[in-house]
This record gives sequence, C-alpha cells and structure tokens, in this order.
Amino acid sequence: MTVSGGASQLHINVSELLDRSHYGPLQRRAFALCLLCLVIDGFDVQALGYTAPSIVREWHLSASLLGPVFAAGNFGVLVGALCCSMLADRIGRRPVLIGATIFFAAMTVLTARATSVPQMLILRLISGIGMGTIIPNACALVGEFSPLRLRATMIMIVSVGFTVGAVIGGFIANVLIPRFGWHVVFYFGGALPLALAVAMIVGLPESLQLMVIRAKDRGQLARWLKQIDPHTDANEASRFIVREQSTRGVPVFLLFREGRATATVLFWIINFMNLLNLYALSNWLAIVVDRMGHPTQAVLVSTTLQIGGTVGTFGLAWLVARGGFVCVMSVTFAIAAASIALIGMSSLTLPLLFAAVFIAGWCVVGSQPGLNALSGAYYPTYIRATGVGAGSGVGRVGAIVGPLLGGMLLGAHWSTRDMFLAAAVPAAVSAVAMLSLRWVIGAKLGATTHDDCRTSPLIA
Repeated sequence: MTVSGGASQLHINVSELLDRSHYGPLQRRAFALCLLCLVIDGFDVQALGYTAPSIVREWHLSASLLGPVFAAGNFGVLVGALCCSMLADRIGRRPVLIGATIFFAAMTVLTARATSVPQMLILRLISGIGMGTIIPNACALVGEFSPLRLRATMIMIVSVGFTVGAVIGGFIANVLIPRFGWHVVFYFGGALPLALAVAMIVGLPESLQLMVIRAKDRGQLARWLKQIDPHTDANEASRFIVREQSTRGVPVFLLFREGRATATVLFWIINFMNLLNLYALSNWLAIVVDRMGHPTQAVLVSTTLQIGGTVGTFGLAWLVARGGFVCVMSVTFAIAAASIALIGMSSLTLPLLFAAVFIAGWCVVGSQPGLNALSGAYYPTYIRATGVGAGSGVGRVGAIVGPLLGGMLLGAHWSTRDMFLAAAVPAAVSAVAMLSLRWVIGAKLGATTHDDCRTSPLIA
C-alpha cells in the first residue's frame, strides 16, 4: 500500500505491495535462477553417491571406507547451512548465493582430481560448505518475492529443484561413467554452476524486505519495486516499510524467542531424522542394491529414489493444499517407515524393489521441500534464512550420521533386511514429531481448529 507521508515523501509498504502483486517478470526471474541453483546443487551433492560404486572398484576399496567421505561432505553442508545463512540475514541473499555458487563449482571441479580417500574427504568437506548455503537462501529469497497466498507453494516448488538435480545427476552419471569414467561427472557438475553464477550476477535481485530492514540501496529498491508494480510512485526519497521489523540479537538465538522455541526444536528433530534417512538411502542404496545381486540396475534404483521425491513433492503440495501440512506429512512419514522396511525384504522382486524405493523417495525426499516451505512460512523475514538454514543444518547432522551408520552396518555385515528395518525407525520418529506440531504451530499461524489440522493461508 502506498500512502502520502507528507508534501514530498511517500510511505511504501513493501510487504503489502508484494502480497497484492501478480507473479511478474522480476519475480519469475528470481524464481528461475534460484530453481536452477537448487537443481545444480542437488546434482553436485548427490554426485558422489552415483560415482561411489565406480570409485570403489577403481581404487580397490571396501565400500565402508567411503562412509567418512559421505559424512565429511554433509558436515560441510551443515557448516554452510548454519553460518552462511546467518551471514545472508545480515548482508543479503544475493551476494551469499552468488559467492557460494562460484565456490562449490570450483571445489567440484577439483574433486574430479582426487586420487585417494583422504583427498576426496577434504574436497567434499570444503565443497559442502558452498552447497549447504544454497537451499536455505534460495528458499528464503523465493518466499520473499512471492505474494502471501503463493509463498509456501512457491517454496515447495523451488525446493524440488534439488531433487530434480539429483534425478538428472543419476541419468547423466549412468550415461557418462561407462563411457568416460567417474571423473567427468564432477567436471560436468563444476562447469554448470560457473555458468549459472554469471547469469546470477546479471539477473538475480536482492530480497526487497531485507533491503528495507537493513536500510540498503533505496534507489535500487525503488527500481525493483517498479518492475513488480509499474503503477507505484516509489523513488529514492520514499520511506519504505515492511510488516516485520528486525530484532537485535544473534539470529540463531532469535529462533527461540517470542514463543518459537518448541516449534524450532520439533523442526530440528524432523529435519535430523528425515535427512538421516535421505542421505543414508541416497549414498548407500546403489551399493546395497549392487550387493543384492542387481549390479546393472543399482544406479537406476538409486535414481528412482530421487524420481519418487520429485513426483512426491508435487503430490504432497497438492495434498497439503487440501489437508494441511501437519496431517498430510504425519501420514507421509508413517508410510515412509513401512516402505523403507520393505526395501530390505529378500523376497522382493526387482519391480517391487523399484516400487518400494519410489514410495520411499516420495515420502522421504519429497517431504524435505515441505519442511523447508513450512519453516519459511513460519519464521519472519529477519531470521527466515537462519530458520530454514538452522533446521537444514541440524538435519545435516543426521545426514552425517546416516552415511556413517550405513558404513558401520555394512562393515559389521548386517543383513540387508536388518539394515532397512533400522532405517525405518527415524521415519517413525519424524511422524510422531510432525504430529506434535499440530498443537504448536496451528494456533501460532491461525489454523481453523486444532482438530482438523488445516493450515492458515500463510502456509497453505
């Protein structure tokens, strides 16, 4: 809303202007660049999982020795998600996203030159810092350019880019590795983000709300606002305001203030358990399927997990719009526990194995964008990237634990059945924690009642 604030100054409410806007060219450009950023991020994060069987054979390793390498990459992602998200809430989404993209592109290219497990471990640790920065900041930026009625939906859709990238990575790896070897997967994965970084430098806008809160570049803010609403009278002399105001303090500590503590803890539990499962499955599924007697199908089975996640994200977005986040995702995590347990059954035929993995991908991989969307809608602008990033960062502890546990269980010669029964437990915990959110965020976000689990317009 634009109102007169005196003879020469206009008051521009940026939040209201965005909420009543159509999804115009500037917003579509921000969405497209963030989506591509997440696609490439998903490709590079998952690249090691697809190349692992080839690396094991070429380096004559025990598969369990790659467990610390998987864990190191996820530890780097944890550092990036936590530290760089707080940095972005201070200096802006745009510079952090561009810098992180260039950084992990260079490190991915260097990963192709690794010749030993220690080298691979160090390179994946460092490159993970850049990769971990992408999801929370891209999701936050898309949410901040979306009208309120579309915010959660747009965050879920852009989040699926990470899974799409992982799917594309599986098909590309399946084509490239037999012809050129595993190294070329990392060369390919490094070249793409370098090209994207150039496009982001030219075309990626900054969060308008954050520019107001941090009092940054009023002239550029006015120009971007005119691209969203050509009828606005915004100019450098205008007084810009937003619905939310900043609060002093360390951003991560603010997640526990103003009644947010319980929800924050539950978000962290769900992220931890879900990413433990997601990365244990993503990193070890190809190797386990190889051991189960399907070596030629191993990469395709692993890719099916990500396909299920891609389809599941859109399916869950449709279901959430009708049943609410809490109800739909509680049931989804319960189904995840059953489908993961089913994967390890020795009597499973190959078609049923593909089906079980697809359902597990729908429920586990597909739920992560929903968690990002719910977090992005729940936290205010001045700590939004920190809120999504902290949840993702704590989840990365699970992403570290999952691959390590998988390697330990393989090294201890656990049966496939017992491994997948154990993997079903975190999904069951996620179901309980998600259901608990019914009594926490329903009232906070204005759900109709605690009994029907439906979300408010803020997150539906």
